[in-house]
Formats: sequence, structure tokens, C-alpha cells
Amino acid sequence: MNTTAFKSILSVLLAEGKGVLAMDESTPTCNKRFAQYGIAQNEETRRSYRDLILTTPGLNEFISGVILCDETIRQFATNGQTFISLINGLGIIPGIKVDMGAKDIVGHPGEKITEGLDGLQGRLYDYAQLGARFAKWRAVITIGEGIPTRGCIQVNAHTLARYASLCQQVGLIPIVEPEVLMDGEHSLDRCFEVTQEVLHTVFNQLYEQKVAFEYMILKANMVLPGINCLQQESVNEVAEATISCFLRTVPAAVPGIAFLSGGQPGDLAAARLSAMNMKYKFKMPWVLTFSFSRAIQQPALALWKGYPENILEAQKALYHRSRCCSAARLGEYSASLEHDYTFPLIFQS
Repeated sequence: MNTTAFKSILSVLLAEGKGVLAMDESTPTCNKRFAQYGIAQNEETRRSYRDLILTTPGLNEFISGVILCDETIRQFATNGQTFISLINGLGIIPGIKVDMGAKDIVGHPGEKITEGLDGLQGRLYDYAQLGARFAKWRAVITIGEGIPTRGCIQVNAHTLARYASLCQQVGLIPIVEPEVLMDGEHSLDRCFEVTQEVLHTVFNQLYEQKVAFEYMILKANMVLPGINCLQQESVNEVAEATISCFLRTVPAAVPGIAFLSGGQPGDLAAARLSAMNMKYKFKMPWVLTFSFSRAIQQPALALWKGYPENILEAQKALYHRSRCCSAARLGEYSASLEHDYTFPLIFQS
């Protein structure tokens, strides 16, 4: 294990005021989002969209790492560079999603297991050769009537731990993502209970698989009421519940926690992260940052709609949302920032 290299990568990924952009949507997911805006669903439009993101002026002011998918890591930017070369040139760390998606668990209605351990070690070596420096594996936990079951939590925790162990063996920083979904009518207290059990189980499995906590990042959900719950707690109540849950479950050795947006509106995700950093920054053993996808990308995608003439406006939207998330990482986000459209001079050229 090259601990010097790991420390160097983590120092960039967890840099003050920056976060990780998740642009690793699978082909079906990306196509589904394109369909909402009448965008052609093919490899070239997906490449063009990722090119739009990565060539956004000033992106590296706020973004320290990007998570790619298997298709994107092998593609080229419009200027002829590989995407990996473009990313490295920006001083951003390239990463890769390595799981093969969530499938139904036999005998566990409504619950899923993330697949992809078969052949993973070889794929990790290949991705490292392509230029990836960290990886991500996502498990999904659904809250519903009688679920999640202990069996579902345990099997997903074990696969996360096996993945993380293999990553460290081949020299990749593992991002471990056990996501408790915000879909449903459950209360904030129920989400707290489930998230606490999931994180306890995950870190027990990581310990048993000899994963070094110092050289990983936890990607986690905030503790939230279900999206259809009638009682929606305030930003500060969500921040307090989330920090309380994590202090009970996440070892101090873990250097950073990167929150997923999980379908939250971009402004609300930023406000909740900012509240955590503003109120608890000096009381926590770990960095709190972001690893958002839709909460950064959605406005840009809606503006682009697949038309080259819309690229500049789409990039402005991406820059703006990244800037808002950076402010949240610093505990300095406010609603007024949503209306402060300040851009680098390159946007005016």
C-alpha cells in the first residue's frame, strides 16, 4: 500500500472549498435524463455532454475530483485530448465507478444487492492503468414496510468492504457509498435509525476486511425525512440529526465524508451541507464535503438540451452551482448566493 500516494490524492480530493463531481451516470440513467429534454440518446451526445462539463471555465476552482463511468474514461474531448488528460491538466483527480448496478435480492422483496465483485480486481488494475486514482461503489438501502432487513444490510456492507479492500490493494482510494434512499414516507427519526445501523454494519465489515480507514472516503446520505413524509424538518434540524448520527458511527480515522445529493434540490442540498459546516466544523474529526450529481448538473442539462449554441449558458449554470456547493463546503452558503451570477472573464470572451 503506497500510503504517500494515498495521502497526496486525499489532500487534493478533500481540499478546502472543493468537492467531487459525480458524472458517472450509467448509460440507461444518462439516456433517461436526456429523454426528459428531447436529447438524442447515443454515445456521441453522452460524450458531448461530458465534454461540456469538463471544459467549463473555472471548474477546478470548486471541483477537486470527478467520478467517471466506464464509457467516459475511454473517451476523447472535442479538442482531441483524452478526458483523463484533460482532467489531469485541470489539477482535478479522475475516479471511476466500478460497481455493476443494484439487482433484486432473491427472497428479499423490495431490497437490492449491488453486483460487480466478479473480476473486479482485474478491472481495477485496468482502470488504474487508464489513469483513475480513486473508485466508487454504491449500495442502496430502501426504507419501507418491514425493510431494510438485517440480511440486506449485511450483504451490502460485505460487498462494500470487499470492494474497498481490493481498491487499496491496487492503489486506488475507495469511496464507499451506502446510500439510504430518501424515497418514501418515513420520518427523519426512522432515517436516523436505519442510517445508524447501516453505518455501524459497514464499518464493522470494513474492519474485518482490513480496510485502512485513513485511506478511504465515506460517501453518505444526509439524515432526512422521506420525500413524501408530511413532516419536513428544517435545515438546522437535518444538520443536527446527521452530525449526531455520524458521530456515533463513523471512525475518527476516516479523513472525509462526501455527501450525495440523492435527489434533493440543489439549493436545499447546499443549505443543509452549509449548516453542518457552519455549526459543527470544529467539532468533527472528519472533513465534510460534497459529491453531488444532479444537484450540480441538472440546471446545465436543462439549458443545454443537446444544442451546441447552448453550451456557454449551460456551462455558466454548472459553474454557478459548483460555486454554491463550494460555499456550502466552507459553511458560507446563503440563499442570496443563488442570485449572485459572477463568472470568470473567460465566459465574457
